[in-house]
Amino acid sequence: MAMSEAMSGSLGSRLNHQPQPLKFGTSGRRGELIHLTQLEIYLNVLAEIEYLQSRPSAQGGLAKGDRFFFAHDLRPSATHFIPEAGGRGEIAQAVEQAIRDAGLRPVNLGILPTPALTYHALSQNCGSIMVTGSHIPFDRNGYKTNSAKGELLKSDEEPINRQVEAIRARLYAQPLAESPFNESGMFKEGHRELSPVDDAGRRAFLNRYLDFFAPGCLAGCRLLVYQHSAAGRDLLVEVLEKLGAEVVAAGRSETFVPIDTENVDENLLSAIQNLVNETSARRGPVRAVVSTDGDSDRPLVLGVDAQGRARFYGGDLLGMVVAEYLRADAVVVPISCNDAIDQGPLRDRLEPKTRIGSPYVIEGMKKALAKGRHCVCGWEANGGFLTGSDVRLDARVLTALPTRDAFLPILCVLLAARERQCSLETVFAQLPRRFSKAALLRRMPRVVSQKILQRFSPPDNRLREILFQGAEIITLDQEFKPVAQTEETARRIDALRVSLEGLFHEGLGFGEIAKINYTDGLRLLFANGDVAHVRPSGNADELRIYAVAGTRERAEEIARLGVAEPDGILRQMEKAVAFVQTAPDDATL
Repeated sequence: MAMSEAMSGSLGSRLNHQPQPLKFGTSGRRGELIHLTQLEIYLNVLAEIEYLQSRPSAQGGLAKGDRFFFAHDLRPSATHFIPEAGGRGEIAQAVEQAIRDAGLRPVNLGILPTPALTYHALSQNCGSIMVTGSHIPFDRNGYKTNSAKGELLKSDEEPINRQVEAIRARLYAQPLAESPFNESGMFKEGHRELSPVDDAGRRAFLNRYLDFFAPGCLAGCRLLVYQHSAAGRDLLVEVLEKLGAEVVAAGRSETFVPIDTENVDENLLSAIQNLVNETSARRGPVRAVVSTDGDSDRPLVLGVDAQGRARFYGGDLLGMVVAEYLRADAVVVPISCNDAIDQGPLRDRLEPKTRIGSPYVIEGMKKALAKGRHCVCGWEANGGFLTGSDVRLDARVLTALPTRDAFLPILCVLLAARERQCSLETVFAQLPRRFSKAALLRRMPRVVSQKILQRFSPPDNRLREILFQGAEIITLDQEFKPVAQTEETARRIDALRVSLEGLFHEGLGFGEIAKINYTDGLRLLFANGDVAHVRPSGNADELRIYAVAGTRERAEEIARLGVAEPDGILRQMEKAVAFVQTAPDDATL
């Protein structure tokens, strides 16, 4: 019998759309909502759970009959159908059904910060899934799976993807009449109610901080909590108030607002400043503004000076203050973080920098623990803070939470200022004078971003770093060991430097390129101290630039030059790729 005949009447043969496989991003799976059918969500979740069921318990494995926790943020498609997206949505409902069909007992923790879900699940030795698109645009969503030991690591992705394809084939081969899914990849029965919400996760996360920090430690501190549509907007207020702070909640939104703590633009800063002005006039001066991104695993912190001006502090600088406050003896950060850490008091505790994404930071923390470090933490440029070990402070213990958390850094930076009896402005002024800024181009297809990186990468893929010292070129591998070059390789690397200096040139204020790092993306270090780091987002069609400089104004200028329209640096890099595609072979490096 022909294959087409054998598949006749099957779900796969009757789908009225071209399925778009859901891919892993920097951390978790993300995709455009129009492609996120309940079928696609279901089969990926089922594959991940079946993979975890094949693992030993010591490695976070699960057994049939175990409880499995799930939660979601306030993004509407998590729990509702979205007519504007072809009726897609009710992602959490697909997740719950997959959990149940895998032989586990789903427990709905409702609207909850991602770290709160993870913390509670780990404390119960259970797996979990967070339905969230985090900070990505409104027309997207996704989810993130944790084993009973923590986040899925990059080494898990390949075997999981094989399991996904096996389950895809199995479900697609099922007769449509017997499948729970219709031709659109949605449940035939339509709307489903989620199981009742269990409040245990919220209570556990609240107590995590009330048990670690001293009662009344924030007494007399007036704070503005910018709530917008963050999953933890009410829980953050509750934690701060129970620790003694006077909290003014403002900016609550009933529509979803995707806040990206790495891309804090002038519109957001202006809106927050207006809230500060209104609050100060009504209640008196506030010390700081605190908030989080959509799923509350990345903090947003602004200090307010004596004149009432709010100033944003990037997550990479925030992490430095927090690590010092917690007295960490080992810290792990990705390559995109502000290089002030290389110059400050943490430099001797700094582990090798990782690629971008919490799975890489977690792997780095594990290596630090294996070397005998006792208080290990990490953070990302977005401010998400991870603890790889238990933290002991003033006879109190905070258990390890190896996933991004927004609450801990917010609390620690406020208490660091109180401990030093100074403002947040003064706390951050005590760090090495290096300033960072990030910006991005939206709707930049990943395939184009990857071609840009390929265009400006060395001919030898073993290379991780290239140093230019006068006429000498030094090349280093993944272990930062010297790599011998051929004459042709050296010529092509020098041509690469010339091409990049044509984009990042003296007329824009850049010095000569002193170093290029390829740990994750393209990181350029210039002789005048500027840093420009170009990297595609792992979760959306975006191309980002991270800038570091000796002044705030210069960092902001580099970021602006990067994303300027229509002829900014990133657009010129895009055009260079288009030129190479149409030019003769000898035009490529």
